[in-house]
Amino acid sequence: MNSILITSAVVLLLVVALVLEWARPDLAVLGALGLLLGAGILDIEQAFAGFSSSAVVTVASLYVVAAAVHQADALAGLDPLLFGRSTALPRVLLRLLIPTALLSAFVNNTPLVAMLVPRVQSWSRRSGVAASKLLIPLSYAAVVGGTITVLGTSTNLVVSGLLTEATGAGLSLFTITVVGLPSALVAVAYLAFFGHRLLPDRSPTPDDASQLEGYLFEVRVGDQLAGRTVEAAGLRALERAYLVHLHRGDHIVGPVAPTELLQPGDVLAFSGDATVLPELLERPGFERVVESVDRHGTEQLPLFEAVVAPSSSLVGRTLKESDFRTHYGGAVLGIQRGDEAITTRLGRLPLRAGDLLFVEARPGFDQRWRVDRQTFQLVAARMPGVESPRRKKAAVALAIFAVMVATAATGTLSLTTAAFLGALAVVATGCLSMEDARRSLDLPVLLMIGGAFGIGVAVEVSGLAALIADPLVTTGLALGPLATLIAIYAITNLLTELLSNAAAAVLVLPIALASAAALEADPVPFAVVVAVAASAGFATPLGYQTNLMVMSPGGYRMVDYLRAGIPLNLIVGVVALSTVAIVWF
Repeated sequence: MNSILITSAVVLLLVVALVLEWARPDLAVLGALGLLLGAGILDIEQAFAGFSSSAVVTVASLYVVAAAVHQADALAGLDPLLFGRSTALPRVLLRLLIPTALLSAFVNNTPLVAMLVPRVQSWSRRSGVAASKLLIPLSYAAVVGGTITVLGTSTNLVVSGLLTEATGAGLSLFTITVVGLPSALVAVAYLAFFGHRLLPDRSPTPDDASQLEGYLFEVRVGDQLAGRTVEAAGLRALERAYLVHLHRGDHIVGPVAPTELLQPGDVLAFSGDATVLPELLERPGFERVVESVDRHGTEQLPLFEAVVAPSSSLVGRTLKESDFRTHYGGAVLGIQRGDEAITTRLGRLPLRAGDLLFVEARPGFDQRWRVDRQTFQLVAARMPGVESPRRKKAAVALAIFAVMVATAATGTLSLTTAAFLGALAVVATGCLSMEDARRSLDLPVLLMIGGAFGIGVAVEVSGLAALIADPLVTTGLALGPLATLIAIYAITNLLTELLSNAAAAVLVLPIALASAAALEADPVPFAVVVAVAASAGFATPLGYQTNLMVMSPGGYRMVDYLRAGIPLNLIVGVVALSTVAIVWF
């Protein structure tokens, strides 16, 4: 009983720490693992076995392969398939979401979304279709597409690894397909024909400049404009940006009247398309607030967009505190935070996860940072400048990826072996450098998975799993195993919205397997239900990392995820559980 009480207290503390964000998820999980080890619930072998598990090796290898495909821009040829001439939303969404979901079944959905967001934004600007109608559906399609195969998401691999540890046999590549594919198809249909109606339309209109979504960026007033009004300076007629407020010393003036007289040193804050900034700086009387990376001013540098990752050291720090220019090799010219109004000077603004940064940097900034998802979850060139030096390796990267999938699907090689050999191959063929391969490893995720395995073992060996499973088993004996599966799905899905998908799966799977054993039922459908429920995080931007990636580019608020995501949570749950009932019961 003492073991159960101690384990319960540690797990509860872990849940609270994750919900209240007392620490990064990986640190919280490792801290909980340390408490269980120190309390004697786990021995050293049990505590650290997860770090050498096949799931960790497979996930790490897949990160490397996905980074090679991403860096080579190997999916650029899909643009004609994804984007057509029609602007009718159902047709646009079907054309975008079906390939996205199918690709996400085999390509890790995080780099996939990172590759597609800039393309969606670019097409949105050309077509006039609001990006806010497309980006949440893009994320949702990638998430639900990840449930089509075991390869689709690290959560599936974690569940398969835990199942292997418990029963000696994990999930095959397509075990989950009978549940994931119907769920994905129904989800895409919902988003294309109904879900998009629940999302905001934040496309700009010429008659209402205040509706322009975009970055907040700054310019300084020089002596040449001293004494001129805002209107006389031509700042009321900008088509792609509008003047929000001005900073005069420690004072903020806003809204800014057309008759406001400009003074030397005033810092003008604009909202809109940040590419207006270079145009403004070409006008006499406007000066840079942020010094150029090219201090001599002789080189026109490319511009990039980068989304701050939850695990980034930038979170909670200002650009000045983080010394962004020195550590990251770029100058932040603008910041976008959903549709939230920013009134603080950019250099004094504490950054948040999901903030979209508009960065001026030397060529290669995107290649250097877009594989390092610990810092930025998305890095893309906003203005065409430099082509990736590895783009010529696209065919090789795709061939290696195809062989990896084929050998795993046919059983020629185990998934772990195929992924590991694929990772070695992309480095050996020059598709990815060793440095980029190292950066592609999402260390916080790998640490969390390895630590979470130990916590899952503690939940099982302490007797906590069996204790929690008792009421589920009683329900199953009275109403049938499907009733137990419904409860397991609901618990997992709630935890994945509050914590993370991997943490939710690791905490619930031991309970699910204990329930299956007590009911003398096949453990596979129980594992499949946990895997699908853990990935079906649609109701919050934190439910899945791709949801956070599209938050600022789409100008979304929390309510947008709730409005569109809760119905999808319910729909995927009903389809998944119904399919499990048909196939296994």
